[in-house]
Amino acid sequence: MTKKVSFHTLGCKLNFSETSTIAADFLARGFEKVKFGEPVDVVVINTCTVTSIADKKCRQAVKKAQKSSPDAFIAITGCYAQLKPQEIAEIPGVDIVLGMNEKFKLFEHIENFRKLKEPQIYSCEIDDVTRFDAAYSSNDRTRSFLKIQDGCDYVCTYCTIPKARGMSRNDAIEKTVEKAREIAEKGFKEIILTGVNIGDFGRSTGESFLDLIRALDKVEGIERYRISSIEPNLLTEEIIRFTADSQKFLPHFHIPLQSGSNKLLKLMKRRYNRELFAVKISKIKEIMPDAFIGIDVIVGFPGESDKDFADTYQFLENSDISFLHVFSYSIRPGTPAAEMNDKISPKIISERSQKLHQLSEQKHKEFYQKHLGTQRKVLFEASNSKGKMYGFTDNYIKVEIPFDKNLRNVTKLFELTEIAESHNLKGNVVIS
Repeated sequence: MTKKVSFHTLGCKLNFSETSTIAADFLARGFEKVKFGEPVDVVVINTCTVTSIADKKCRQAVKKAQKSSPDAFIAITGCYAQLKPQEIAEIPGVDIVLGMNEKFKLFEHIENFRKLKEPQIYSCEIDDVTRFDAAYSSNDRTRSFLKIQDGCDYVCTYCTIPKARGMSRNDAIEKTVEKAREIAEKGFKEIILTGVNIGDFGRSTGESFLDLIRALDKVEGIERYRISSIEPNLLTEEIIRFTADSQKFLPHFHIPLQSGSNKLLKLMKRRYNRELFAVKISKIKEIMPDAFIGIDVIVGFPGESDKDFADTYQFLENSDISFLHVFSYSIRPGTPAAEMNDKISPKIISERSQKLHQLSEQKHKEFYQKHLGTQRKVLFEASNSKGKMYGFTDNYIKVEIPFDKNLRNVTKLFELTEIAESHNLKGNVVIS
């Protein structure tokens, strides 16, 4: 009888690309992949540890897996597994914990996937994590998340990622391009470049992110590339201009700000100030007026006064951005921020978060409204969702139309005509 396996991923798109690669290993060995929560023989949970909620979600996922599959072999990997392997091993039902170096080596440690009397831990010190493991997602038949970089050399005071993933590293451009060609051969039309600190690409190979995107731009079969989160100090004018001139790299940027207060940016040990950040936004909009710009921001960092928050709010309100990813600060043991004074109360953090979410909704709506009556290229997705299908414009506007099998995984010029109840845009395919 064919063994069944399910996967559950917590956290970032980088984790999703890695889970997909782990899943491919199972499928190549004859396993049947099923939805998480269904009865299976093996469960693999890929964890995050950016917030305390992510840790909690790991424990909840284990309980859910046990409920549907009491006898399933449960493997835990990811950032939480690297940081606190013993803590995970003590969760009832866990059979094996795989640290960063062991993430893709499950089959080297286990043969029959029978429940173990005692959980096994395979981990190492983070300083010994130096290998780059390539990965890309293949669940969505339209777009793929391609891992181009891992680890981080930054020492932001709130972040545990360097302790969970190690120092910045990457494959050579030649090997990364090979992965892009593999993705193209599988029929994907769009690639999202992902990693921990992708602008730092090339540190371990003597290359650069600009060199990489120039090479990827030449890969046949891929119509679109999106640059995922990139640090403002690493987003050079050359990268911005290349994106503007390219037919494949899209006018879509995701840039972490974290705070609009220079005082807090210094406390966070970020490598820029708000003035530099403003210059980057202005340069993007000068060259690509219709570009979508998503921003990360943290509320409630220790020492964030009412004035600091007001500075952040005003800075964001006056910035030509499209969307905010708002994160409430959570204490991560072992980070410098955890030892800082002037902690902010949960009530104030919640109030500030709500204000920024409202600002984000306003900015997002304004961006959509600005494009009503315009025509943009849309790559439609393959799935049929209750008689509808969805897609994204080049500048990341989500559209919806009645399902049409002839548009699956196809790029079409699309006229944006109205905002739907779902807050997506409706419109019509422009017939040439």
